[in-house]
Amino acid sequence: MQCHVDLMQWLNWVFILAGVAYFFRQSFAHTPYGRYVEGTESCWMVPAKAAWFIQEVPSFLAPAGLCYFCNGKSSIGRNLLLGTFCFHYIQRSFIYALLTKGRPSPFFIVVSAVIFCTVNGLFQGSYMLFCAQYDEAWLTDIRLILGLTLFFLGMAINIHSDHILRNLRQTGEVVYKIPRGGLFEYVSGANFFGEIIEWFGYAIATWSLPAFSFAFFTMCSIGPRAFHHHRFYLQKFEDYPRARKALIPFII
Repeated sequence: MQCHVDLMQWLNWVFILAGVAYFFRQSFAHTPYGRYVEGTESCWMVPAKAAWFIQEVPSFLAPAGLCYFCNGKSSIGRNLLLGTFCFHYIQRSFIYALLTKGRPSPFFIVVSAVIFCTVNGLFQGSYMLFCAQYDEAWLTDIRLILGLTLFFLGMAINIHSDHILRNLRQTGEVVYKIPRGGLFEYVSGANFFGEIIEWFGYAIATWSLPAFSFAFFTMCSIGPRAFHHHRFYLQKFEDYPRARKALIPFII
């Protein structure tokens, strides 16, 4: 297959504009999953473990399928970066989904996530396999080193924060408690902060607009959710730490 430059540019702008639109939508309304689900009697709910697996695994299968069925260009840098992308979704699909104790998700949310993850997996995979070019010098480039450092730092924050949240409740419990430890001592959305750092690190490591547009969309989609959680905690718990910020330590 060849690189379809026009399609890549179009998808870049779709992701960026969709991110802006989603950001403003969440300024007025919660995305109805997790603690913000209401009226579960009127919609089909998918169990949490199944929901997370079904909606995350396309982001792994799509680029993996492209690698297997298509004769894309191969280089150490390209393989490393595409493998890094897939590594995140292996963890989310096969480890996080298995361990989660979250609430069921509405069926339409799962379907929407499947569509997005499939499109994004094909988008990122196609760019890496058929468009991106990395020579051997890229392996010592400061952008790759800094980007991968941020990626794995963000991933560690995200996994550790999920571990803290998961252990706040027993299986089947739906009560909410104040998260403590790790970056939760500084922000209410530590898991979201970690994932945003992760994908901007990936964008730096790849030095590509497709990765940046995805990182931007991620920030616009889960960043506001950190502020929703922060407001939720402040309203629910009188003893919630007032110095704790919503998303970025010591700033906001």
